[in-house]
Amino acid sequence: MLVSAAVCPCPPLLVPALAAGAAPELDAARDACADALGVLAASRPDRLVVVGPAAGPQDLEPYPQGAHGTFRGYGVALDVTLDGTPAGPGHGEPPTLPTLPTSLAVAAWLLGNVAWSASPIQGLGVREPLDTERCIKSGRDIAARDERVALLVMGDASACRTLKAPGYLDDRAAAFDAEVARALADADTTALTALDAKLATELQAAGRACWQLLAGAAEGTSLHGALLYEAAPYGVGYLVATWS
Repeated sequence: MLVSAAVCPCPPLLVPALAAGAAPELDAARDACADALGVLAASRPDRLVVVGPAAGPQDLEPYPQGAHGTFRGYGVALDVTLDGTPAGPGHGEPPTLPTLPTSLAVAAWLLGNVAWSASPIQGLGVREPLDTERCIKSGRDIAARDERVALLVMGDASACRTLKAPGYLDDRAAAFDAEVARALADADTTALTALDAKLATELQAAGRACWQLLAGAAEGTSLHGALLYEAAPYGVGYLVATWS
Protein backbone atom coordinates (compact mmCIF):
# COMPACT_ATOMS: atom_id res chain seq x y z
CA MET A 1 0.00 0.00 0.00
CA LEU A 2 1.24 3.48 -0.80
CA VAL A 3 1.81 5.46 2.39
CA SER A 4 3.65 8.48 0.98
CA ALA A 5 5.03 9.99 -2.20
CA ALA A 6 7.35 12.78 -3.22
CA VAL A 7 7.43 14.37 -6.66
CA CYS A 8 10.68 16.03 -7.72
CA PRO A 9 12.09 17.43 -10.97
CA CYS A 10 15.10 15.75 -12.53
CA PRO A 11 17.27 18.28 -14.40
CA PRO A 12 20.97 17.41 -14.07
CA LEU A 13 21.56 21.03 -12.99
CA LEU A 14 19.87 20.12 -9.72
CA VAL A 15 23.26 18.58 -8.86
CA PRO A 16 25.42 21.61 -7.95
CA ALA A 17 28.65 20.06 -9.28
CA LEU A 18 27.16 20.09 -12.77
CA ALA A 19 26.12 23.74 -12.70
CA ALA A 20 28.40 26.72 -13.24
CA GLY A 21 28.10 28.71 -10.04
CA ALA A 22 26.01 25.85 -8.59
CA ALA A 23 22.88 27.34 -10.25
CA PRO A 24 21.71 29.29 -7.17
CA GLU A 25 18.35 29.82 -8.88
CA LEU A 26 17.71 26.13 -8.10
CA ASP A 27 18.56 26.39 -4.39
CA ALA A 28 14.88 26.63 -3.48
CA ALA A 29 14.14 23.53 -5.55
CA ARG A 30 16.96 21.61 -3.87
CA ASP A 31 15.69 22.60 -0.43
CA ALA A 32 12.15 21.58 -1.37
CA CYS A 33 13.38 18.19 -2.60
CA ALA A 34 15.20 17.61 0.70
CA ASP A 35 12.02 18.50 2.60
CA ALA A 36 10.01 16.12 0.41
CA LEU A 37 12.41 13.27 1.14
CA GLY A 38 11.99 14.02 4.82
CA VAL A 39 8.27 13.39 4.43
CA LEU A 40 9.00 10.04 2.81
CA ALA A 41 11.35 9.00 5.61
CA ALA A 42 8.82 10.04 8.26
CA SER A 43 6.26 7.63 6.76
CA ARG A 44 8.49 4.67 7.77
CA PRO A 45 8.14 2.75 4.49
CA ASP A 46 9.10 -0.88 4.06
CA ARG A 47 10.38 -0.01 0.59
CA LEU A 48 11.12 3.13 -1.41
CA VAL A 49 10.48 2.84 -5.13
CA VAL A 50 12.11 5.53 -7.26
CA VAL A 51 10.55 6.07 -10.69
CA GLY A 52 11.75 8.36 -13.44
CA PRO A 53 11.63 8.87 -17.20
CA ALA A 54 14.08 6.81 -19.20
CA ALA A 55 14.96 6.06 -22.81
CA GLY A 56 15.83 2.38 -22.42
CA PRO A 57 14.72 -0.51 -24.60
CA GLN A 58 12.01 -1.63 -22.16
CA ASP A 59 8.83 0.23 -21.24
CA LEU A 60 9.58 -0.42 -17.57
CA GLU A 61 13.20 -1.09 -16.63
CA PRO A 62 13.91 -2.15 -13.01
CA TYR A 63 17.10 -1.11 -11.22
CA PRO A 64 18.25 -2.78 -7.98
CA GLN A 65 19.54 -1.06 -4.90
CA GLY A 66 23.18 -0.21 -5.50
CA ALA A 67 22.76 0.38 -9.24
CA HIS A 68 25.35 2.82 -10.55
CA GLY A 69 24.78 6.21 -12.12
CA THR A 70 27.23 8.73 -13.52
CA PHE A 71 27.35 12.34 -14.61
CA ARG A 72 30.60 11.94 -16.51
CA GLY A 73 28.70 12.52 -19.75
CA TYR A 74 28.18 16.09 -18.53
CA GLY A 75 31.90 16.63 -18.08
CA VAL A 76 32.01 16.06 -14.31
CA ALA A 77 33.69 13.06 -12.64
CA LEU A 78 30.75 12.39 -10.36
CA ASP A 79 29.27 8.93 -9.81
CA VAL A 80 26.32 7.91 -7.65
CA THR A 81 24.69 4.70 -6.48
CA LEU A 82 21.05 4.04 -5.72
CA ASP A 83 21.60 3.23 -2.09
CA GLY A 84 21.42 6.50 -0.16
CA THR A 85 25.18 6.90 0.25
CA PRO A 86 26.61 10.40 -0.23
CA ALA A 87 27.56 11.22 -3.81
CA GLY A 88 31.21 11.72 -4.62
CA PRO A 89 33.98 10.84 -7.05
CA GLY A 90 35.68 7.51 -6.97
CA HIS A 91 32.80 5.05 -6.99
CA GLY A 92 33.78 2.13 -9.15
CA GLU A 93 31.07 1.03 -11.54
CA PRO A 94 29.76 -2.40 -10.50
CA PRO A 95 30.07 -4.52 -13.64
CA THR A 96 27.00 -6.64 -12.91
CA LEU A 97 24.55 -3.79 -12.31
CA PRO A 98 22.86 -1.63 -14.97
CA THR A 99 23.64 2.06 -15.31
CA LEU A 100 20.90 4.39 -14.08
CA PRO A 101 19.15 6.74 -16.51
CA THR A 102 19.75 10.41 -15.79
CA SER A 103 16.47 10.89 -13.92
CA LEU A 104 17.32 8.10 -11.47
CA ALA A 105 20.92 9.30 -11.18
CA VAL A 106 19.56 12.68 -10.05
CA ALA A 107 17.31 10.82 -7.59
CA ALA A 108 20.33 8.88 -6.32
CA TRP A 109 22.14 12.19 -5.75
CA LEU A 110 19.13 13.56 -3.83
CA LEU A 111 18.94 10.44 -1.67
CA GLY A 112 22.67 10.53 -1.01
CA ASN A 113 22.43 14.19 -0.11
CA VAL A 114 20.07 13.34 2.75
CA ALA A 115 21.83 10.03 3.54
CA TRP A 116 18.64 8.00 3.05
CA SER A 117 18.51 5.02 5.38
CA ALA A 118 14.79 4.70 6.07
CA SER A 119 14.21 1.64 3.88
CA PRO A 120 15.51 -0.48 0.99
CA ILE A 121 15.42 1.27 -2.41
CA GLN A 122 14.30 0.03 -5.80
CA GLY A 123 14.46 1.95 -9.09
CA LEU A 124 12.20 1.88 -12.13
CA GLY A 125 12.85 3.62 -15.43
CA VAL A 126 9.66 4.53 -17.32
CA ARG A 127 9.95 4.95 -21.06
CA GLU A 128 7.98 7.75 -22.71
CA PRO A 129 5.49 7.63 -24.21
CA LEU A 130 3.85 4.90 -22.11
CA ASP A 131 0.09 4.66 -22.41
CA THR A 132 -1.98 5.76 -19.46
CA GLU A 133 -3.55 2.37 -18.79
CA ARG A 134 -0.13 0.74 -18.49
CA CYS A 135 1.04 3.50 -16.15
CA ILE A 136 -1.96 3.07 -13.87
CA LYS A 137 -1.58 -0.71 -13.76
CA SER A 138 2.14 -0.43 -12.98
CA GLY A 139 1.39 1.93 -10.12
CA ARG A 140 -1.16 -0.47 -8.67
CA ASP A 141 1.32 -3.34 -8.90
CA ILE A 142 4.03 -1.34 -7.12
CA ALA A 143 1.69 -0.34 -4.29
CA ALA A 144 0.66 -3.96 -3.76
CA ARG A 145 4.20 -5.29 -3.29
CA ASP A 146 4.68 -4.27 0.33
CA GLU A 147 2.57 -3.26 3.29
CA ARG A 148 4.11 0.23 3.36
CA VAL A 149 5.44 1.59 0.06
CA ALA A 150 6.82 5.08 -0.58
CA LEU A 151 7.34 6.54 -4.05
CA LEU A 152 9.91 9.07 -5.19
CA VAL A 153 8.57 10.28 -8.54
CA MET A 154 11.04 12.09 -10.76
CA GLY A 155 9.95 14.11 -13.77
CA ASP A 156 9.77 17.58 -15.28
CA ALA A 157 6.70 19.42 -16.50
CA SER A 158 6.55 21.17 -19.89
CA ALA A 159 9.72 22.38 -21.61
CA CYS A 160 7.92 25.09 -23.57
CA ARG A 161 7.36 27.94 -21.14
CA THR A 162 9.55 30.61 -22.79
CA LEU A 163 11.13 31.48 -26.13
CA LYS A 164 14.48 30.15 -24.86
CA ALA A 165 13.03 26.92 -23.46
CA PRO A 166 14.26 23.63 -24.95
CA GLY A 167 10.92 23.21 -26.74
CA TYR A 168 10.45 26.91 -27.57
CA LEU A 169 7.34 28.78 -26.41
CA ASP A 170 4.01 26.99 -26.57
CA ASP A 171 0.95 28.89 -25.33
CA ARG A 172 -0.53 25.66 -23.95
CA ALA A 173 2.39 24.95 -21.62
CA ALA A 174 1.54 27.24 -18.71
CA ALA A 175 -2.01 25.91 -18.44
CA PHE A 176 -0.79 22.30 -18.62
CA ASP A 177 1.75 22.89 -15.86
CA ALA A 178 -0.80 24.71 -13.72
CA GLU A 179 -3.18 21.74 -13.94
CA VAL A 180 -0.40 19.32 -12.97
CA ALA A 181 0.57 21.56 -10.04
CA ARG A 182 -3.05 21.71 -8.86
CA ALA A 183 -3.45 17.93 -9.16
CA LEU A 184 -0.27 17.31 -7.18
CA ALA A 185 -1.23 19.87 -4.53
CA ASP A 186 -4.63 18.20 -4.09
CA ALA A 187 -3.42 14.58 -4.47
CA ASP A 188 -5.99 14.39 -7.27
CA THR A 189 -5.48 11.00 -8.89
CA THR A 190 -8.41 11.54 -11.27
CA ALA A 191 -6.84 14.68 -12.71
CA LEU A 192 -3.46 13.01 -13.14
CA THR A 193 -5.07 10.05 -14.87
CA ALA A 194 -6.86 12.45 -17.22
CA LEU A 195 -3.66 14.17 -18.42
CA ASP A 196 -3.46 14.16 -22.21
CA ALA A 197 -0.50 11.96 -23.13
CA LYS A 198 -0.30 13.38 -26.67
CA LEU A 199 -0.28 16.96 -25.39
CA ALA A 200 2.33 16.07 -22.76
CA THR A 201 4.57 14.67 -25.49
CA GLU A 202 4.13 17.79 -27.62
CA LEU A 203 5.05 19.95 -24.62
CA GLN A 204 8.01 17.69 -23.76
CA ALA A 205 6.60 17.06 -20.28
CA ALA A 206 8.78 14.09 -19.37
CA GLY A 207 7.06 13.46 -16.04
CA ARG A 208 3.60 12.60 -17.40
CA ALA A 209 3.91 8.81 -17.33
CA CYS A 210 5.51 8.80 -13.88
CA TRP A 211 2.77 11.05 -12.48
CA GLN A 212 0.15 8.70 -13.87
CA LEU A 213 1.98 5.76 -12.33
CA LEU A 214 1.70 7.63 -9.02
CA ALA A 215 -2.03 8.02 -9.62
CA GLY A 216 -2.37 4.26 -10.02
CA ALA A 217 -0.34 3.57 -6.88
CA ALA A 218 -2.47 5.98 -4.84
CA GLU A 219 -5.84 4.49 -5.81
CA GLY A 220 -7.91 3.69 -2.75
CA THR A 221 -5.74 5.73 -0.38
CA SER A 222 -6.61 8.93 1.45
CA LEU A 223 -3.32 10.79 1.03
CA HIS A 224 -3.14 14.57 1.29
CA GLY A 225 -1.05 16.64 -1.09
CA ALA A 226 1.19 19.66 -0.59
CA LEU A 227 2.94 21.66 -3.30
CA LEU A 228 6.37 22.73 -2.01
CA TYR A 229 7.84 24.35 -5.13
CA GLU A 230 6.69 25.54 -8.54
CA ALA A 231 8.83 27.47 -11.01
CA ALA A 232 10.18 27.45 -14.57
CA PRO A 233 13.64 29.05 -14.28
CA TYR A 234 14.86 27.81 -17.68
CA GLY A 235 11.50 27.68 -19.42
CA VAL A 236 10.96 24.16 -18.04
CA GLY A 237 8.34 23.51 -15.38
CA TYR A 238 9.80 22.15 -12.14
CA LEU A 239 7.47 20.93 -9.41
CA VAL A 240 8.07 19.51 -5.93
CA ALA A 241 5.15 18.00 -4.03
CA THR A 242 4.42 15.52 -1.29
CA TRP A 243 1.55 13.12 -0.68
CA SER A 244 1.23 11.81 2.85
